[in-house]
Amino acid sequence: MASSFEQMRANVGKLLRGIDRYNPENLTTLERYVETQARENAYDLEANLAVLKLYQFNPAYFQTHVTSQILLKALTNLPHTDFTLCKCMIDQTHQQEERPIRQILYLGNLLETCHFQSFWTSLEENRELIDGITGFEDSVRKFICHVVGITYQTIEHRLLGEMLGDPLDTQLKVWMNKYGWTENEDGQIFVYNQEESIKPKNIVEKIDFESVSSIMATSQ
Repeated sequence: MASSFEQMRANVGKLLRGIDRYNPENLTTLERYVETQARENAYDLEANLAVLKLYQFNPAYFQTHVTSQILLKALTNLPHTDFTLCKCMIDQTHQQEERPIRQILYLGNLLETCHFQSFWTSLEENRELIDGITGFEDSVRKFICHVVGITYQTIEHRLLGEMLGDPLDTQLKVWMNKYGWTENEDGQIFVYNQEESIKPKNIVEKIDFESVSSIMATSQ
């Protein structure tokens, strides 16, 4: 049986084609689609950007809750630039005066600047922000593991646990197994040998004699 998201996706796709994309009468359907994405851990950036664009054209229709959900879903797709795209489409007044939006932008900044421990601390103080956003924390942990994977060769067990917001280690081994990371007796986790990923490339430039002779001729 198809999920609600899959059932709605085709209909929303039709709405987004042509001039009807900018019809504010479609906002109710699109906003319901955002709610479905949050509930079913699905994602459709194009539709979400269309909602924000309609809010730009029709400020009276602006919904703080829906905008917050769009921003949170964009965060689940890091390291892609979706969050920045969405943020740029939100009026500065809403960014500064709407508390949920302001807090989410702060969380996003912590993630983008890799202040992961501060992110989890702040999220714990504002857990109501992610109510109804299925899979949010695991999506963030996936992004953090991506950053760790391209940054570290080895990392302390304790530090990785803090970065993943998992001080009790209840999920740490799950993520280690997912990425094939191993731990030695000293509590050092072997992440990746960066040297193995470096593939030397020989660059060969060929210049024929005729080209050289013409250059020499013009320089005399």
